[in-house]
Amino acid sequence: MRNLLFTIAMLTGTFTGMTQTAIRLITLDPGHFHAALVQKSGYPEIDTTVHVYAPEGQELRAHLALIDKYNTRSEQPTHWNEVVYTGPDFLSRMLREKAGNVVVLAGNNKNKIAYIEQSVNAGFNVFADKPMIIEARDLSRLERAFATGRKKGTILYDIMTERYQITNILQRRLSTMPSIFGVLRKGTLEDPAVTKESIHHFFKSVSGKPLIRPSWYFDVTQEGEGIVDVTTHLVDLVQWECFPEVALDYRTDIKMLSARHWPTVLSPAQYQKVTGLQNVPDSPLSVYSNGVIDYTIKGVHARVGVRWDFEAPAGGGDTHFSVLRGTLASLVIRQDSAHGYKPVLSVEPLQPTAGYEQVLRGVIASLQSEYPGLALQKTAKGWELRVPARFEPDHEATFAEVTKKYLSFVRGGKMPAWEVPNMLAKYYTTTKALEMARSTR
Repeated sequence: MRNLLFTIAMLTGTFTGMTQTAIRLITLDPGHFHAALVQKSGYPEIDTTVHVYAPEGQELRAHLALIDKYNTRSEQPTHWNEVVYTGPDFLSRMLREKAGNVVVLAGNNKNKIAYIEQSVNAGFNVFADKPMIIEARDLSRLERAFATGRKKGTILYDIMTERYQITNILQRRLSTMPSIFGVLRKGTLEDPAVTKESIHHFFKSVSGKPLIRPSWYFDVTQEGEGIVDVTTHLVDLVQWECFPEVALDYRTDIKMLSARHWPTVLSPAQYQKVTGLQNVPDSPLSVYSNGVIDYTIKGVHARVGVRWDFEAPAGGGDTHFSVLRGTLASLVIRQDSAHGYKPVLSVEPLQPTAGYEQVLRGVIASLQSEYPGLALQKTAKGWELRVPARFEPDHEATFAEVTKKYLSFVRGGKMPAWEVPNMLAKYYTTTKALEMARSTR
């Protein structure tokens, strides 16, 4: 592959092109395309030589092919130099050689907590794709890993890209304005104050090419059920938007109410299409990728739900629906066919008076310095925010944003005090919900 240096087999441990102060990436066992998306952009703080430790196979080849694509594109090409080791001792080799100082993890979720533990114990920073854990029994292991990182002065962090979607940012921002939103309601089990739902698809395109998923992606003991996988983003947004910069204690602040899950059924032909495998099961495959969680967070009723279909409708893609209900208005994000499958934020007041509109327009005017061109459009229920395209990064572009945030933590040697307790609260919520769903299935 062009622009990639592959050193496969024995590595000496002596590397060139690095500075003592550079952030140097290590990619460990990249089984998910999110590992490559971290490198879709270049960063002045990161050394362009990246060391990869992984077993040989299709997952590694797919990862390197994406890096090569980013290196050879015509517009803003990257300049990554991938140095690859594929021996059976790839993990111990990585821990011993210390060829970098930040380990990027995105792959088989069954192995992730062990990779996190060993990397943190060896003194590495860790930048991990979600979910960090997929079983409630591993929460204590994650808690210990954070404690170890704190002692060693390293940063363990998960990749929460949804915080960088402009509609989520503005929904959070407007919810802090009493003149627009009032205050967040408490809600009930039947009528939650916060609802967040998303729909995803097994067959999709990444960086312009159909995504081939590994066979283990459809084994929930390895990938994790939907209720503990992509639902992580929804739970994170509930915490981040409703209680900004507030440290949560999962032991006292989270109360689980109910959870359920159900499978998506894939035909043999669909399974073959998304995996590229020739030998496929003769019967349909049931994957427990769907789920709904009802819980309270500091007394506020929240509901999160995820659904997986095989493929999006023509012109569509993954979707997001979100409601924050305040005492003056609801803030609603819709991403559906009516909106061209692009997320759109609406302000829907309980009393849409002329006075309320005047206040809202004043608030939008005050945001012009940050978001020039931000505008309102009247609807039957209130107003939709029209956001200029330059403020709307696609899903892949958000990886650069969260990576920049993580790099600032690594350079500074710390992150906000609320981040670690809230990561623990998030994974308590998802894994405890899975336990409840299993017990009632």
